[in-house]
Amino acid sequence: MDGIIELTEKIFTVQREVCGYMLQVSAKKLGQDLLVSVEGGQKPHIGCVIQSVPRTSLTGDGSYSATSSVLNLTGHKDEYLCRKLSEQICAACKTTVVCTGGVHIDQITKDEIQEIMRTVEEMGNIVIRHIKKRNEDSK
Repeated sequence: MDGIIELTEKIFTVQREVCGYMLQVSAKKLGQDLLVSVEGGQKPHIGCVIQSVPRTSLTGDGSYSATSSVLNLTGHKDEYLCRKLSEQICAACKTTVVCTGGVHIDQITKDEIQEIMRTVEEMGNIVIRHIKKRNEDSK
């Protein structure tokens, strides 16, 4: 089912290997909202918390975007990864998303960071498809 590991009807996980490490995105439905976590690398951790709220895009074209609030642990860069994922899912699913987590790889390179960012975006697309399918199935 598109790389989804179904834990319950409300919790599911997508896993991918990237840069030699397992990367995992998990999502849990809380009513209509979503709690998302990202973990991977040598030392998965909580480096930030992002809350994204959907809103009509400022472009005026009727599309959706997100406004986010961020809490960072000092010295952590996980915001870039988690914020992008949180806003991606929030805008596409038009629901509030809280995303937390962290990926740590010692002496990571810029190319590895870009690969992780790309992979997490792909994993976000899988999460979005799964959520939208679930929403359609429940109608």
